[in-house]
Amino acid sequence: MIREYETAVHYNAWSNPGVTCEEKMRVLRLDNEEITYAMAVSEEGYLMHVYFGSRVADEDDILYLLRIAESPYTPHHHLREKLAFMGTRPFEYPCHGIGDFREPCLMLMDADGMSAVDLRYKSHRIAEGKPQLRQKGVSCLPATFAGKNEADTLIVTMEDAHAGLTVELYYTIFRHKNAVTRAARITNHSYNDTRILRALSTCVEFEGSAYDMITLNGAWARERFLSRVPLHAGKQSIDSVRGESSHQHNPFLALVSGDASEESGEAYGFNLVYSGNFFAEAEITEHGNTRVVMGINPFDFSWMLRTDEEFVTPEAVMVYSDAGIGKMSRTFHDLYRENLIRGEWKDRKRPVLINNWEATYFNFDQDKLFGIAEQAAKLGIEMLVMDDGWFGHRDFDNSSLGDWVVYEEKLKGGLKPLVDKVNALGMKFGIWFEPEMVSEDSNLYREHPEWAIQIIGRELTQGRAQYVLDYSNAEVREYVYGMLRSILDSANIEYVKWDMNRQLTEVGSTTLPRKRQRELWHRYVLGVYELMNRLTTDYPQLLLENCSGGGARFDPAMLYFSPQIWTSDDTDAIERLKIQYGTSMCYPVSAMGAHVSDCPNHAVGRVTPFDTRGDVALVGTFGYELDVTRISEEDRNRIPAQIAKFHRFNPLVRTGDQYRLGNPFSDDCYDAWMFVAKDKSEALFTFVRILATANMPSITVKLHGLAPDRRYLCEETGQVLSGKAWEKCGIIIGVNRDFTSQTFYLKAI
Repeated sequence: MIREYETAVHYNAWSNPGVTCEEKMRVLRLDNEEITYAMAVSEEGYLMHVYFGSRVADEDDILYLLRIAESPYTPHHHLREKLAFMGTRPFEYPCHGIGDFREPCLMLMDADGMSAVDLRYKSHRIAEGKPQLRQKGVSCLPATFAGKNEADTLIVTMEDAHAGLTVELYYTIFRHKNAVTRAARITNHSYNDTRILRALSTCVEFEGSAYDMITLNGAWARERFLSRVPLHAGKQSIDSVRGESSHQHNPFLALVSGDASEESGEAYGFNLVYSGNFFAEAEITEHGNTRVVMGINPFDFSWMLRTDEEFVTPEAVMVYSDAGIGKMSRTFHDLYRENLIRGEWKDRKRPVLINNWEATYFNFDQDKLFGIAEQAAKLGIEMLVMDDGWFGHRDFDNSSLGDWVVYEEKLKGGLKPLVDKVNALGMKFGIWFEPEMVSEDSNLYREHPEWAIQIIGRELTQGRAQYVLDYSNAEVREYVYGMLRSILDSANIEYVKWDMNRQLTEVGSTTLPRKRQRELWHRYVLGVYELMNRLTTDYPQLLLENCSGGGARFDPAMLYFSPQIWTSDDTDAIERLKIQYGTSMCYPVSAMGAHVSDCPNHAVGRVTPFDTRGDVALVGTFGYELDVTRISEEDRNRIPAQIAKFHRFNPLVRTGDQYRLGNPFSDDCYDAWMFVAKDKSEALFTFVRILATANMPSITVKLHGLAPDRRYLCEETGQVLSGKAWEKCGIIIGVNRDFTSQTFYLKAI
């Protein structure tokens, strides 16, 4: 619900120094059952942030938070001086160059080389539901969606009359989720070109600075490791300048109260629906307050706006919880499962697949793949995915990207004979692509070297012996998509793994004009979105899984196109505890690609029990990454039971509420979690011992999320307790061996 009202306030206006005025201030509020987001228009026309948090009753006047009656400190303290005002007050979309020296959202360069922007309130309108995020000339901008009964949207139009510029600020509040989304549309109405140097998506101002900042950081094979540190004076930020959202930092940031735990305290989560260079920052100001901003990274970015052209920022998702970090995460999970992920597979259990990458790498042919499929089908596996090495003349990673034609020496007769044989086993068939890349040793590069991202005259930097195709070029996109369609139409392919294995360097385009070269970072991402949107539109039954060297593009925008993303190339069950724990801060487990892999593990060399690998992979899409024809008979015989366990519990894991009951980043030497059905009728609890501890015979883990007054039977122990007893007294775990796991199923009776 969105409300507007006016209230009288008193302060000294700088337009008439020394005179006390009574003026009207317009307040705009977004409310649902649990949260309020409020802003106000000052006398001078500035849009000021008032409040974001737990629901404030409609009759309460919260404008006092703006402290409008207080004059900002100046040598003449009785004057309301603009410079001091701009430098201290909380703004909804702060601009550069007019006295606010904190981190701005908007910075432009006009035809005269000037960069100041002064946005004032012009008007607003309210829409039921959530209008689709669109930009003229752009085919697809990923964003959350909602019907008329699910959300309300406020669009505030701001204007800089001097620059001939309008900015529309989009706010959507979801009626039954504690989430607000934001985006901005910038339009040039002047007769001169304007260059955007910075256009962030959101800014929220917080009273005080007593917060911890949670971020998700790492590297290849250890993505989204959780970091929690207290804020300090100055600026603390995360970002990507790699052309992707990156292994190193995820476009997620949370501010939590210092005492916040999983189940108590305040938590504010921010997540950017974007797959390229991003920037997120928390800044403690000189007056001890905190400003959080998030959006496209302004580093090496600009965008030319000609007359009547527009630019739309990616959407930022903001979630509030007054009941701990866990509730924040569960809100993100529900929002993304219900209002971001689309298509045929949105609410469906995914097929149990086996991927041949760690089983064979490049060393396979049709007979080898069919042998794996034949054994896998007997065990209950439902899909064979053929990974890298099936195209061009690719026997290693130094050739053939861009030549999306079948490698006949491996697959005689093309794809169809193999796919038909696999289908005859009752299995689906999937395939791996890396459509954004080109090898130097490829027909495509020999014919069109100008299609690679490059700075003419500079040596190109190789990564994995490959270059990046210029997806800002429509001719490149059309050519690549034509090759993809040719392969997909040649056989019954029901799954695609879309990979992207290197970052962008020498970022230049042979087709963009000189004044638009710095747009390439963003235009590249828009080109990727266009192709993914075409793919999922033309092949609506296709199950698309995103991958970027593992988890380098695990972001909300990718979820808009694919219901699952390969979480990490590190498939070790114990390493995955940290990776999946961090990922669950804002992403649902239904989106996490997770497989049972071989041992010793190919990433870390660790040996873990087959059952533990299965229990950890259940927290995800579930599949296998090994050669079932070569593993031990003992392990192979465990696969049917693991698959049966997946089929039984995946509906609960995929749709239920997740509770993190352990922390693999702590010193407790274990991890634990549970999934509780929305109606509280059942729950699945999992415990993983990381390292055994001497003289510690048992551990008690307290459960969460059950209905306090209902009684639950634990299937494994036969014990019956109330939900309140399970929460207060917990479940006793007797396992004390390294890397072992146990699961417990609780059913309301």
